[in-house]
Amino acid sequence: MLVPSRRRLRLEVWIVLGLSLGQSAVYSVVQLLDKMTRAPLAEGTSTLNRSQSTREYFDLTYQLLDIIFALVPVLLVLYFLTDQRQAAPGEARNPGSAFRKLGFDFARPGRDLLQGLGLAALIGIPSLGLYAAGRALGITTAIIPSALDAYWWTVPVLILSAVRHAVLEEVIVVGYLLDRFGKFGWSMPLAIAASSLLRGSYHLYQGFGPFIGNAVMGVVFAWLYTRTRRVMPLAIAHALLDIVAFVGFSLFGKAVGLG
Repeated sequence: MLVPSRRRLRLEVWIVLGLSLGQSAVYSVVQLLDKMTRAPLAEGTSTLNRSQSTREYFDLTYQLLDIIFALVPVLLVLYFLTDQRQAAPGEARNPGSAFRKLGFDFARPGRDLLQGLGLAALIGIPSLGLYAAGRALGITTAIIPSALDAYWWTVPVLILSAVRHAVLEEVIVVGYLLDRFGKFGWSMPLAIAASSLLRGSYHLYQGFGPFIGNAVMGVVFAWLYTRTRRVMPLAIAHALLDIVAFVGFSLFGKAVGLG
C-alpha cells in the first residue's frame, strides 16, 4: 500500500481546513476586527442560528441545506482516513474503517453516553461563568444562540444544527487533525495546542472570552481523545451543550429577558 508523503498530507490538511473550519477561522478573525472597529465588543452581538427567509418553507429548506453541505468536509475526512486496501483472507472485515479508527461508531453506546454527559457538565457549567465574566470585562459580545422564527420545525432544526456542529468540529479538529499531526511527526502537546487554538480561533467572532473558553475545551477534548481514541463521547458532549443553548434560548430566552 502506498503511504502518502508528509508533503501530500500537509496539502490535504490545508484543503480540508480551507473547505471547513480553517475558512471559518479566517472569517471569524475578520468579523472580530469589524466589530472591534465599529464599537466596543460589549456592544456587539453574535447570532448563531439566523433565519434566512421570511417564507417559512424556504427558510426550512435553507436551514437543511446549510446543515447537509456543512457535513461534506466530514465525509471527505472520513474518505481520507479510510484504508482503501482490501481485507486479507481471515482478516476482520473493513479493517481500515475511518469510523472505527476515530472511535466514531456505536461500539460502546452506554459508556460513550455517560462520558458525553459528564463532559457536557464539566464544560457547560464553567462556560456560563466565563461568558458572564467576559461580558463584565467587555471582551465578549452578546451571544444569541437562535434567531429563528417560531415554526413547528424550529426545535428539530436547532437539534440538527447542534449535531452538525458537534460532528463537524470533533471529527475534523480532534480525530482527523490529531491523526495527521501525528504523521507530521509533531509531539502530542504541540498537536493538542494547535487543535485547541484552531477551535478557539473560529469562535473569535464572539469575542475573546469564547476564544479562551473553546481553546480550553479543545485541550480537554483532545487530551481525552488521546487517552480513549474515541470521538463519539466528544461529539455527544458537544451536541448536548449546543442543544441546551440553541433550544433553551429558542424556547425560554425571551421569557427570561435574553432575547
